[in-house]
Amino acid sequence: MASELEPEVQAIDRSLLECSAEEIAGKWLQATDLTREVYQHLAHYVPKIYCRGPNPFPQKEDMLAQHVLLGPMEWYLCGEDPAFGFPKLEQANKPSHLCGRVFKVGEPTYSCRDCAVDPTCVLCMECFLGSIHRDHRYRMTTSGGGGFCDCGDTEAWKEGPYCQKHELNTSEIEEEEDPLVHLSEDVIARTYNIFAIMFRYAVEILTWEKESELPADLEMVEKSDTYYCMLFNDEVHTYEQVIYTLQKAVNCTQKEAIGFATTVDRDGRRSVRYGDFQYCEQAKSVIVRNTSRQTKPLKVQVMHSSIVAHQNFGLKLLSWLGSIIGYSDGLRRILCQVGLQEGPDGENSSLVDRLMLSDSKLWKGARSVYHQLFMSSLLMDLKYKKLFAVRFAKNYERLQSDYVTDDHDREFSVADLSVQIFTVPSLARMLITEENLMSIIIKTFMDHLRHRDAQGRFQFERYTALQAFKFRRVQSLILDLKYVLISKPTEWSDELRQKFLEGFDAFLELLKCMQGMDPITRQVGQHIEMEPEWEAAFTLQMKLTHVISMMQDWCASDEKVLIEAYKKCLAVLMQCHGGYTDGEQPITLSICGHSVETIRYCVSQEKVSIHLPVSRLLAGLHVLLSKSEVAYKFPELLPLSELSPPMLIEHPLRCLVLCAQVHAGMWRRNGFSLVNQIYYYHNVKCRREMFDKDVVMLQTGVSMMDPNHFLMIMLSRFELYQIFSTPDYGKRFSSEITHKDVVQQNNTLIEEMLYLIIMLVGERFSPGVGQVNATDEIKREIIHQLSIKPMAHSELVKSLPEDVSPFFHRKPGLTGRGMYELKPECAKEFNLYFYHFSRAEQSKAEEAQRKLKRQNREDAALPPPVLPPFCPLFASLVNILQSDVMLCIMGTILQWAVEHNGYAWSESMLQRVLHLIGMALQEEKQHLENVTEEHVVTFTFTQKISKPGEAPKNSPSILAMLETLQNAPYLEVHKDMIRWILKTFNAVKKMRESSPTSPVAETEGTIMEESSRDKDKAERKRKAEIARLRREKIMAQMSEMQRHFIDENKELFQQTLELDASTSAVLDNSPVASDMTLTALGPAQTQVPEQRQFVTCILCQEEQEVKVESRAMVLAAFVQRSTVLSKNRSKFIQDPEKYDPLFMHPDLSCGTHTSSCGHIMHAHCWQRYFDSVQAKEQRRQQRLRLHTSYDVENGEFLCPLCECLSNTVIPLLLPPRNIFNNRLNFSDQPNLTQWIRTISQQIKALQFLRKEESTPNNASTKNSENVDELQLPEGFRPDFRPKNPYSESIKEMLTTFGTATYKVGLKVHPNEEDPRVPIMCWGSCAYTIQSIERILSDEDKPLFGPLPCRLDDCLRSLTRFAAAHWTVASVSVVQGHFCKLFASLVPNDSHEELPCILDIDMFHLLVGLVLAFPALQCQDFSGISLCTGDLHIFHLVTMAHIIQILLTSCTEENGMDQENPTCEEESAVLALYKTLHQYTGSALKEIPSGWHLWRSVRAGIMPFLKCSALFFHYLNGVPSPPDIQVPGTSHFEHLCNYLSLPNNLICLFQENSEIMNSLIESWCRNSEVKRYLEGERDAIRYPRESNKLINLPEDYSSLINQASNFSCPKSGGDKSRAPTLCLVCGSLLCSQSYCCQTELEGEDVGACTAHTYSCGSGVGIFLRVRECQVLFLAGKTKGCFYSPPYLDDYGETDQGLRRGNPLHLCKERFKKIQKLWHQHSVTEEIGHAQEANQTLVGIDWQHL
Repeated sequence: MASELEPEVQAIDRSLLECSAEEIAGKWLQATDLTREVYQHLAHYVPKIYCRGPNPFPQKEDMLAQHVLLGPMEWYLCGEDPAFGFPKLEQANKPSHLCGRVFKVGEPTYSCRDCAVDPTCVLCMECFLGSIHRDHRYRMTTSGGGGFCDCGDTEAWKEGPYCQKHELNTSEIEEEEDPLVHLSEDVIARTYNIFAIMFRYAVEILTWEKESELPADLEMVEKSDTYYCMLFNDEVHTYEQVIYTLQKAVNCTQKEAIGFATTVDRDGRRSVRYGDFQYCEQAKSVIVRNTSRQTKPLKVQVMHSSIVAHQNFGLKLLSWLGSIIGYSDGLRRILCQVGLQEGPDGENSSLVDRLMLSDSKLWKGARSVYHQLFMSSLLMDLKYKKLFAVRFAKNYERLQSDYVTDDHDREFSVADLSVQIFTVPSLARMLITEENLMSIIIKTFMDHLRHRDAQGRFQFERYTALQAFKFRRVQSLILDLKYVLISKPTEWSDELRQKFLEGFDAFLELLKCMQGMDPITRQVGQHIEMEPEWEAAFTLQMKLTHVISMMQDWCASDEKVLIEAYKKCLAVLMQCHGGYTDGEQPITLSICGHSVETIRYCVSQEKVSIHLPVSRLLAGLHVLLSKSEVAYKFPELLPLSELSPPMLIEHPLRCLVLCAQVHAGMWRRNGFSLVNQIYYYHNVKCRREMFDKDVVMLQTGVSMMDPNHFLMIMLSRFELYQIFSTPDYGKRFSSEITHKDVVQQNNTLIEEMLYLIIMLVGERFSPGVGQVNATDEIKREIIHQLSIKPMAHSELVKSLPEDVSPFFHRKPGLTGRGMYELKPECAKEFNLYFYHFSRAEQSKAEEAQRKLKRQNREDAALPPPVLPPFCPLFASLVNILQSDVMLCIMGTILQWAVEHNGYAWSESMLQRVLHLIGMALQEEKQHLENVTEEHVVTFTFTQKISKPGEAPKNSPSILAMLETLQNAPYLEVHKDMIRWILKTFNAVKKMRESSPTSPVAETEGTIMEESSRDKDKAERKRKAEIARLRREKIMAQMSEMQRHFIDENKELFQQTLELDASTSAVLDNSPVASDMTLTALGPAQTQVPEQRQFVTCILCQEEQEVKVESRAMVLAAFVQRSTVLSKNRSKFIQDPEKYDPLFMHPDLSCGTHTSSCGHIMHAHCWQRYFDSVQAKEQRRQQRLRLHTSYDVENGEFLCPLCECLSNTVIPLLLPPRNIFNNRLNFSDQPNLTQWIRTISQQIKALQFLRKEESTPNNASTKNSENVDELQLPEGFRPDFRPKNPYSESIKEMLTTFGTATYKVGLKVHPNEEDPRVPIMCWGSCAYTIQSIERILSDEDKPLFGPLPCRLDDCLRSLTRFAAAHWTVASVSVVQGHFCKLFASLVPNDSHEELPCILDIDMFHLLVGLVLAFPALQCQDFSGISLCTGDLHIFHLVTMAHIIQILLTSCTEENGMDQENPTCEEESAVLALYKTLHQYTGSALKEIPSGWHLWRSVRAGIMPFLKCSALFFHYLNGVPSPPDIQVPGTSHFEHLCNYLSLPNNLICLFQENSEIMNSLIESWCRNSEVKRYLEGERDAIRYPRESNKLINLPEDYSSLINQASNFSCPKSGGDKSRAPTLCLVCGSLLCSQSYCCQTELEGEDVGACTAHTYSCGSGVGIFLRVRECQVLFLAGKTKGCFYSPPYLDDYGETDQGLRRGNPLHLCKERFKKIQKLWHQHSVTEEIGHAQEANQTLVGIDWQHL
């Protein structure tokens, strides 16, 4: 189809490009009916430009549209070439002082916790960096897209509204001048014309609903039959459903379907088929059929292509308008005028209204375009912002209803603009007064919650998904209400009062519907069958909590409003309780001669509800009356006398009784829904407007009634009246031994009731109840949270009400992660019965505080703290403590404790009584301290507790009982408290006596008490003394015994010490090592006595000696490919099957690293263990399809002891060299030159024999002649095959590990015969040593310092394994490798195509040569020892490396040329450099100073020498010289001695000059070397720089900014959802999205996983920028999250950026991550994380 279109399209393009914008604009200027002209132009051209085929070409379409359609409009508007016109407009315009930048998705936004008027005020990064807020406590978040920057808006900031850039523009703001003055008349007229036409056109076409015909004035003459099948986005169907459906409907590939789905999700619609009507209709029916099974079907329309074309252009037009008005405020003003102008149809006919009202019919893309336009026009023009706000408020109900029925997210709905309008305080006030906005919002909200019960309360049915979805949408209205109320008015006008109170009425209506909703009845007998619906009601309560608090704040700011609100609220409460007796019969209660009338009501039998918002609001307002002192100023205006306290307290009391009964376990059968409700009732999210207000309401009630009456009603509600009103109840109880449960329940209820009384008297920290301010309240919360345990900042903030966090600055004493601790001086303010403690917190706090007191050697009593005085309105509350009923209750409980009978009382009950007595004493003490002359203190608690009971019973006084209890053995715990009470009692009594006003009856108890106390003290002192003496005696005995034992077993101790010394790596006491230098290789190698090695298998616990012929012992090991040392990550092995890894390039682009956890097993034990793991895995796969943290199919397992990830085992061996090297050492070993000749001859002979073998032998005679011709070197027997010394099991393990290394290193299938196996083993050995040397140098640690033993064991085993591996490979293969490696340094004729000296990593070459050499040497019987070969190979490679360094050394002149006479090294190196200069044909750069050269040679060769030292140390087992074990200097000389090199390395060349000169010449003649020297290619320089992770910025926000500018590379310019930064190479990737999935080894994987294969050969370290999380990936199934290196000022990380505190880079944490990477421990870290946290296993890591 596309091919037919091509020529036609080209012809159209040609005709379009010939249009001239200038001419068209000229024609329009002459036109009489401009609208018609423009419409005809559009009708003709738009369908020719847009939608010409199945696939859009946005670049081409935009270019043509600009040329043919927008160009003429710009000419028309400017009246000249727009290239000159627009800049002129811009110059004439005054720049705005508003920023107004609209945020992209994921862009960082900043708010200031100190200065922002509300949390929605944000700045863009640029403004933020130039503002004063960057030094404040700012908060950083990432934008969800949508909002704009509030810089320059004076209403949004308390201070610093302008950044430096916008400040400049504020200087000349006159009062609201009209921006049109800067434009000429005719520009205004033309602009008006073109804007009116274009805006109308865009609105008309976007809101057009017909699918196949256009508006009349846009119809074309000839209409084609081309349609689109257009698929629209919805939020119901998942990506997968859409992809699957599309594949069926329009049979496309999965890739295409993913593309379609991504676009639909992003833009809101996408055409999925193009063709005639029938063809599209068919696709539509398939899609609808396929998606309508469970939910409503996907929305699909078949639209005529010309309609789609016009709509696409309509969107283009709106964006164009947005960009045009950016040139001048005048143009913006005109556009606003056009948009808000009433149309012909009256109400709601302006263009802006039409767009808003059809918002929910538009698709995502169209919505966001016109929202952006509104933001950049209407909201940026202050005059029109007001007008727009009015339109918005007028249409509020319709817009919200549209939003509720629509299924798009809030950010795509025009209703979301409320946050831009309602949060502006001046606009919000205006809308409240003029449009009655508060009432509108609340009414709209009420309309959406229509379900009510018979009493008119909200009723939420079963919370279905749809219900929940709708309810979530309705809640956004509450958010709007919150925005409107966010800033309190400073001055009130009468209209504002009136409208606010109207709104308040509406709000009370809402609360009235909530009062008593979701009532519950106690289940008796059987468990509840269906958990009732409770979440909806609580969600509503939670959302309203803030609004209720704000309503109270508004009321508090004006006295008249407060009085009116109070009256209204009271009236509504009366209605709710209309005749609160509800026909229940009244009863009379009496105790202690007091009686009161109340109703019979049992919480445990009747309905009760936890939702009482009206009473709670009244409680809040009552406190405000007290706080603002209105209650004392205008008592006559308040209906205080009409209040009926019993009515006020009734419902809150029921609620608290319900909680008590739930704690007592009486409501167990009501299931979890009730438990959850009680939990939330006390939870920090709800308690401010629930639990706290209930306590306040009771306090209000008590302060207005007789405390005795209150207590009796309370006893009755708690269903405890019987117990306390009948004498001897306790005795009866114990005699009848009733049901244990009942007793238990009653005990709990009594405890709860006492707790409630403690709260009523003690909770006076709300401003208005007690004489305190808000800071005291918060300080107290913090003290009590910290008295539980020290807390991190975030934890502490979570446990405080939401809006307090700003009050609290104190930096923590920074320990690990910044913990706050309680200052010791605050401990005295601790109240054990703090009302926000949960049960668990209370016991923890008690424990912690007692522990502290014990540590400080204080009394363990936790007395009640001294409290602030009550406000006058609540002052009478304290009398509850000295009321008769209270004293009766206390006396009764103490009586039970004294009698100590059975289980009818509990210790915690007693503890609460003691606390109450303490509170009363403190109270009296304070009254006495603050008393004035003429006042009599009416609070006489001390007198009352010292009076014994009345005549008939003569019960002892409370005081007397306390003294009795003081010595009760079963109350050890409470002794201190009782003692404290008695002490305080005496103090108070003394005060009474000294104060003139009150006569006190003398009591007899005191004297007795004093003496008993002194006795007690003395007794305690004596006991402590005895205990101390006893302790000292025991200690003395023990140390005596210890000494004795050592004396007796002296020789035993000597032995252990010696053993320790001998096993340590440095053999101090061996005669060999003490007085001579240690040499690691060569004929002079230090001989070390064989050490016997015993090891224990971790699986069977048997001990065994490591021997050549015994069963194999193995170490668990993990082999992985690695690019940690890589200098070139872009290299990629095309075909691993054919790749030859013999020579390692110096860029180390990909190596094989081996690590081990160092745990040892028998080979057969390991085999058994691994088989069982495999069997288990097969069983598990049948059961569940989860991954484990290790991949058994790849041979992975966890070390049985430490659970470290492993994938193979290394055999433990003795030093292999000693086993092969059993020839005699002749003293006359050949020198280097002779040795090279010998070896070359041997190689020649071998190659000759090879050729012979490969040619068919036709005549045996010839053959023998040939052998004669070939002069075999003396003592060389090429047919000799050495016997393998190892036992079968060791051989098997050698093969196992070799194959594993080969398989992992080359990513091929295992094949033990493959000739590349030995190469991979040597390579792994070399690479691992290199990487460990790198780590040691980076950390400046000495080479042979104390290595961790797992590293030490790993290197030793790995080196010995690599040295022994040739014994299980074919000798001829290894010989072949040796010949080839050797030929790279000593050329011979048969090997062509070897890499040049610049392209060989010398250490890998050295390891290969040394470890392959025995295969050749074992056939040489001429007496050349293995050591000699090692030494010569090492010298040869070292010289090659020096040449490498000299060829590549950077020769920049440092000007540090030292004048002193050059030492021999420098002159030698200069001479060598001259030789090189001559061999390279003078291509080498000019000679720098000898000093400089020698310095670069020394620096360049150090890493090589260190690696070699490690290698030979582990190979030959020669201990390292002690000099190298200390940190500090470079150890160059010591290394040279240890490696038997001369200190002046250049001597090597001078000693062997005869052969070296020819070798150097052959190396330099290589064409690659010439190319390098002529600058045509690069080479690695030495020493290689150490690889580091990328440099991260200090401030996290710059990362966020970088990421927000990053768009997904695949889906043209779309913002990436999860931008992820690779910490190894610094590339940004678009993670976790369909658009960037690629195929890897036959699976679709996400961008990060794909990147790990190219960058880290399977391992990756990423930072997920939006989440601030470090992500570790290894392979496709392994990954974990790791804590990020960014911390906030409180020393905490913020994963997910939830808290938004400023984050800064923590160097230590970043180093830790870098170290994990250097040590190759990322995979191991992931393994541990996945084992520890099973949820990590279920994540599809490959899709990240």
